[in-house]
Amino acid sequence: MRLPRLAAGAVGIAALAFLFRLPPPPPFRSAPPPRPPLDAGPAALAIPPDAVVAEDAAALARLLADPSGPTSIWLRARVYEGDFVVERPLALHGTLGATLRGTGHGTVLSVDANDVTIDNLAIEHSGRRHTTEDGGVHVKGARIRLTRLSVADVLFGISLGPCESCLVERARVEGLADTPELQGDAIKLWESSDSIVRGCVVDHARDVVVWYSRRVLLEDNTVRHSRYGTHFMYAHDSIVRGSVIEDDVVGIFVMYSARLRAEGNVLAGARGAAGVGIGFKESDGVQVKDNWIVANTTGVYLDRTPRSAASPVAFDHNVLALNDVAARFLGAEEGLSFTDNDFRDNVVAAEVEGGGDALSTRFAGNTWSDYVGYDLDHDGRGDVPFQIRRLSGELTDAHPALRFFTGTGAMGLIEVIARAVPVLASHLLLEDRSPRVAMGGT
Repeated sequence: MRLPRLAAGAVGIAALAFLFRLPPPPPFRSAPPPRPPLDAGPAALAIPPDAVVAEDAAALARLLADPSGPTSIWLRARVYEGDFVVERPLALHGTLGATLRGTGHGTVLSVDANDVTIDNLAIEHSGRRHTTEDGGVHVKGARIRLTRLSVADVLFGISLGPCESCLVERARVEGLADTPELQGDAIKLWESSDSIVRGCVVDHARDVVVWYSRRVLLEDNTVRHSRYGTHFMYAHDSIVRGSVIEDDVVGIFVMYSARLRAEGNVLAGARGAAGVGIGFKESDGVQVKDNWIVANTTGVYLDRTPRSAASPVAFDHNVLALNDVAARFLGAEEGLSFTDNDFRDNVVAAEVEGGGDALSTRFAGNTWSDYVGYDLDHDGRGDVPFQIRRLSGELTDAHPALRFFTGTGAMGLIEVIARAVPVLASHLLLEDRSPRVAMGGT
C-alpha cells in the first residue's frame, strides 16, 4: 500500500515524545486485513462434448431469440460482434478469449429474464450515451448470475436493476481511459435487494453504487483509482467487508441508510480536498469494525449520524492512521461511540465543523499516539483522560486563511502551548476517559 510521509504535525509530536521520554503507544492489536485475490475475469474452460456451440454472432443471435432454444450455449475463443439480448432463462458460457463486442451504439448485452447465467466472457465497446446508460451488461429479473466477466471500453460497466437475489462474482471492470470525466458507474445495483457482489476488481471507473436496495453483500472486492469506492443510498441492512478500496476520491460513503455494517476493509489513499476514507450522512444503526482507515485527507466523516440515540452508531477496533484529519464531525450526535480504536500519527485527531464539539460522542479505550498521560497502576489504561483542546482549530475557524498552515511546525507549537497552558484553549473538543496505553507505561 502506498502511504505518504508523516505530516509535520505528527513528526513534531513524535519528537516531543522522544525528548520527554514518553511511553510509546501499544502495538497495533490487529494486522491489516488480507487483500482479496485479483484473479477476477475469464478463466480457461473446456467446452463440454455435448454442448450447443454458437459458431458466430448470427448463430448466437438466433439461439438467443428462439423461445424453445437450448438452455445452455457455449462460445468459442473468438469475437462475436453485435448487441445481444437475452429474454428467457438460459446459461451463456465462454471459453477463454470468447468476446462480445458491441456496435458502439447501445448496451452490449441486455438481460430481461429470470434465472439467467452469464459466465466467462469478455464484453467490450458499448455506446457512449448517458441518457440510455449504454454499457457492458444491463440485467433485469431475479436470480441472475454474472460470473468471471471482463468488461472494458464501455460507458457503464455492469448494471443491475431491478434485480432481486442476483450475483456478480469475480468480474473485472475497467473504466474509459480516454475520457475519464465521462465515465459511468462500474457496478450499479438499483432496486436489487438480496444481491451479492463478490471478488470483483474495479479500476479507473466512476462508482460502485448500491441504491434503493436492501440486504446487499459486498465482499472481497478491490476498487482503485475511481471516484466512489462504494456509494450506498437507502441501502438498509447491507454489508461491505473484506475489501480493499484505495486511491479513490472517496472510499465508502453512506447516505440515508440504516443498520449497515463495514467490516475488515482497507480504506486508503482518498486524497484531495474531498478525500474521505469512510463517510456517513443521516444514517442509523451503523457498525464500523476492524477496518484500516489510512492516509486519507479525512479518515471518517460524520454528518448527523446517527439521527437518533435510539439507533446507535459504533466504531470499534479500527485503525485510523496517517490521515490529515482522523475524524471530522458535522454536528456530533448522541448515540455515537468510538471504542478500542487505534488513532496513530494523524495530523489532526478530530475536527468539528461549525465551532462545536464532540463531547456527546463516547470515546473509550482508544489508543492515541499523542497521549501524554501515564499508567501508574499498570492496567493498560491511562490514569488521566485523553483530551483534545484545539486552539489552532479556533484560530482557523475565525480566520480560514490560516488553514494553509495546518500541519506545520507553527500550528504544532500552538497546540503544544495550548496543552501546557490550558487556559488558552477556548473549549474542550473531545475526551477519552480511559485511553489505552502501553502496559507498564509511566
